[in-house]
Amino acid sequence: MGVLLLAGAAVTAVLVALLTPFSSGPSGDLPGSDGRGGSPGVVVERLSGRDHVLTISSAALGREGMVRVLLPEGWRPGSGPWPVLYLLNGCCQSEYDAWVTRGEAARLTSRYPAIVVVPEGGEVGFYSDWREGPGWESFHLTEVRRILERDYGAGDRRAVAGLSMGGFGAMSYAARHPGMFQAAASFSGVLHTRDGNGGVDWLLGRSGENSGKLWGDPGDPEWAAHNPSDLTGRLRGVRLFVSCGDGSPGPLDSPAASVDEGETSLLRQAVTFTERARADGAEVAVDFYGPGTHSWPYWQRGLERALPMLMGSIGVTA
Repeated sequence: MGVLLLAGAAVTAVLVALLTPFSSGPSGDLPGSDGRGGSPGVVVERLSGRDHVLTISSAALGREGMVRVLLPEGWRPGSGPWPVLYLLNGCCQSEYDAWVTRGEAARLTSRYPAIVVVPEGGEVGFYSDWREGPGWESFHLTEVRRILERDYGAGDRRAVAGLSMGGFGAMSYAARHPGMFQAAASFSGVLHTRDGNGGVDWLLGRSGENSGKLWGDPGDPEWAAHNPSDLTGRLRGVRLFVSCGDGSPGPLDSPAASVDEGETSLLRQAVTFTERARADGAEVAVDFYGPGTHSWPYWQRGLERALPMLMGSIGVTA
């Protein structure tokens, strides 16, 4: 604060106005209008000039939610509008921001002038507003979106990508909210929740959850209303990228890797989704790369391959 005082009252007022929506240091110690670091309902931790962690008091979740925001070179408070890429996590991971900590998202996206957003998605949140539980869809597409627009200058050019459960989220979000996303990508995604194999029920049960609290009983219309393979008619005009392995050990697996039946099942879902999307007139780029398991090396490679299309769709080049 001593530097600000020496700069004079007028300069102080300008600087404070610019900095108020954000924390002044790693602990988020500059009060916003809610008395905490950040703007109302948001605490911001600056890991670096480009890398921010947001803790959001979320009405949709009924608790605090976490979001990692990677800012482009040249970003400044008040600048924009900036294109936005959302990266959605898979299920059952201890790190909500695994795209950053494990998937090299910061490095892969650093050349692109766009805001990259990695939001918490819950252990098995399935990117939906639960009938009895958290509202992940509202958290991401209403609360987080508005904070990004208000505090970071996010614009209306958006792309979304995700792995596994996050692949479901990317395609479901793009289909359920026409015009919100210009492109969507799935890496080993859950793209057909009604394929008869009970994969969603199995994942929820393993985490102590009941699918009835998510979309209701099997056969309830809410299942189809969220299922990417039932929503392909709404994806016409959205550029799509779908990648998946066949579950056999591939070039990026360890020598000890065995056949991954889960990935094999997801490939069948991806084929069904792609066939239906193309029949409905959607533009789909496919990377069914053969041998490969349900693991990070393939998802990271998938993002790298999809990025030129994702970013190009929102008007961004490296």
